[in-house]
Amino acid sequence: MIYYYKGVIFIILVCHITLAFTADHLLEGIYCGKENCYEVLGVTREATKNEIGRAYRQLAKRFHPDLHRGEKEKKEAEEKFKQIATAYEILRDDEERTDYDYMLDNPQSYYAHYYRYYRRRLAPKVDVRIVLAVTITIISIIQYYSAWSKYDTAIKYFMTIPKYRNRALDISKAEAKELQVKNKGPKKSKAELKEEQDRIIRRVIEENMDIKGAYAKPEIMDILWIQIIILPYTISYYIYWYLRWFWKFTILKQPYGTEEKLYIIRKYMKLGLHQFNALEDEEKQEYLDEELWIKDNFTVWKEKKDEETKKSLAENNKYKQYRRYIKQHGVGRMTFDDS
Repeated sequence: MIYYYKGVIFIILVCHITLAFTADHLLEGIYCGKENCYEVLGVTREATKNEIGRAYRQLAKRFHPDLHRGEKEKKEAEEKFKQIATAYEILRDDEERTDYDYMLDNPQSYYAHYYRYYRRRLAPKVDVRIVLAVTITIISIIQYYSAWSKYDTAIKYFMTIPKYRNRALDISKAEAKELQVKNKGPKKSKAELKEEQDRIIRRVIEENMDIKGAYAKPEIMDILWIQIIILPYTISYYIYWYLRWFWKFTILKQPYGTEEKLYIIRKYMKLGLHQFNALEDEEKQEYLDEELWIKDNFTVWKEKKDEETKKSLAENNKYKQYRRYIKQHGVGRMTFDDS
């Protein structure tokens, strides 16, 4: 029994010595190392910021490496200057000084101090909220101008298609007549007349054509910042929408309306809202006529469409060449004949 107790005491002593050595080793890597930051600057723990700053300036002036000429003196002054600068950097910051004071008062909680020190050192100096706000703002600006660029591309595309261009010219006949009257004055060049005509056609297309989907006219409500601001309302609306759906169509078994039918069809087709809105009204009406909101009807329709797609691809010469290549060479395979 005596040997047992002696063994336990020996193990406890070894553990204490090991922990003390480890802690002592790690202590050199944080704050002022084995030196006391207050003693390095020659101030007490009750010193104010002004007193700490004054002590730092005096010591920095005294131990600045440029004031010493000898190589040994210069090296010693440089080391002392680094200690002074480190102590000042720690004690001038209120939060870091609080952590340091806590370490002095609670030396036994060393590993907690180690964590506090490196967490503060490695943490970003800039407020995360500012970074987040700037990032959202940049994304919103890019999103807005990108949407306008897409919209402008769509308008220019429709202006080149004879069907839409001629329709726009028919709508703007009155303005075309006014244009002819104006042309009786100073004669304009063909380039100027075409530019003025294109301007009228563009305005008519913008006013009368309902461009949907990803190329729709940008709205301020689509910007990321606005979407974040109205997020609580959006969440509340979706909760209300799904509860209403469950009550009307699951509990009360009421028949679907047109909006609900199109919603179910869109979900079956796995299309996003913008993608589905980009479809022509005639195409949507065709889906309603075929009653595709019924799962069995949609399954039959989908199989039929897949067969038609396969057939058209099989008759496509480029697709035939691709299939022939895959059959001969395999996917991802490269031979000297291919290069």
